[in-house]
Amino acid sequence: MQRLKALATARKWWSQSQSLGSLSRPFSAQPNYDPHSDLQNLVLVEGRAKSRAAILNRPSSLNALDTAMAARLKRLYESWEENPDIGFVLMKGSGRAFCSGGDAVSLYHLLNEGNIEECKKFFETLYKFVYLQGTYLKPHVAILDGITMGAGAGISFPGMFSLVTDKTAFSHPEVQLGFHPDAGASFYLSRLPGYLGEYLALTGDKLNGAEMIACRLATHYALSERLAWIEERLSNLHTDDPSVIETSLAQYGDIVYPEKRSVLSSHDTVEEIFDALEKEASESHDEWCKITLKKLREASPLSLKVTLQSIREGRFQSLDQCLVREYRVSVTSISKEISNDFCEGVRTRLVDKDFAPKWEPPSLAEVSKDMVDCYFSPLPEVESELELPTASREPYM
Repeated sequence: MQRLKALATARKWWSQSQSLGSLSRPFSAQPNYDPHSDLQNLVLVEGRAKSRAAILNRPSSLNALDTAMAARLKRLYESWEENPDIGFVLMKGSGRAFCSGGDAVSLYHLLNEGNIEECKKFFETLYKFVYLQGTYLKPHVAILDGITMGAGAGISFPGMFSLVTDKTAFSHPEVQLGFHPDAGASFYLSRLPGYLGEYLALTGDKLNGAEMIACRLATHYALSERLAWIEERLSNLHTDDPSVIETSLAQYGDIVYPEKRSVLSSHDTVEEIFDALEKEASESHDEWCKITLKKLREASPLSLKVTLQSIREGRFQSLDQCLVREYRVSVTSISKEISNDFCEGVRTRLVDKDFAPKWEPPSLAEVSKDMVDCYFSPLPEVESELELPTASREPYM
């Protein structure tokens, strides 16, 4: 089992070859926001000197995303990109979380009511916003102070800067919910050093802010108590220059030295990963191996195989290709045609909380290649594939 030594430096801000070019477009009117204040309150807006801040505002749900929030974010970001008076954009969360990902409980109830179309709309809206974020023409700062899970990472990592703190807790727990890491996860996890992305996707293990810096998931680190100073500094900037923004982020930043952590070594299948871990656990009595095996055994066997294939395909695909593939997997997951694992995972962990899932199939041996392949096949003709504006917004590898 390989060991990955943590890297000691943060990721550099986008290279100069990623030129922003001309940021200004013809000015357009602000979008027509939903007239109901409750919907607007889900994502608050702060106007600043030459920037705007979007604040995720469902603290009682750890800022979990629903369709209305994703749609509002997309409208806001499109209008801000077109506004020549706005130089850069910032996103943060209210309360103790940045964002805990998609609102899985709401999706669970929608599916039980037979409202699968609304669930599809959620994934379509969310993934389109992730693509907008990943092709955004203006500098973007995401402040990941607190819990950052699943799609919460997807709506922040594609941007130019991500600031983590001593309170940041990042994870992808989807396989334990009978789902898969989505919203662009197969793009950025597959590009982490070594096999760390596979490890995080298959185990749902957490990273703190220092570890995110080490593996280049984040660009800057600061103590949570300094965020007010950083935000005040950013709010007074009159610029669209990434180097000026980077300097402001670094001004109050801290140097961190993460500890090393163990990751999975390269194996072709989930079964081989289990075998290798069990062998090392028996020979070395390594506590990490035992803990990792426990996490893998708690996950949906089908989700483990689907997730591993998704991450590995993502290594060779652009962001748009990853999102299109993830949409296929998500739609197949909620259709229940192959398995009911998503609803069962949400039920056992988030609704009934009995932590006794009845996975379909119940073991890795019963998950066939044909079952896994169904998740990656083009959707039936009656279904629409995810359509992204790749002609007007060029994707990147």
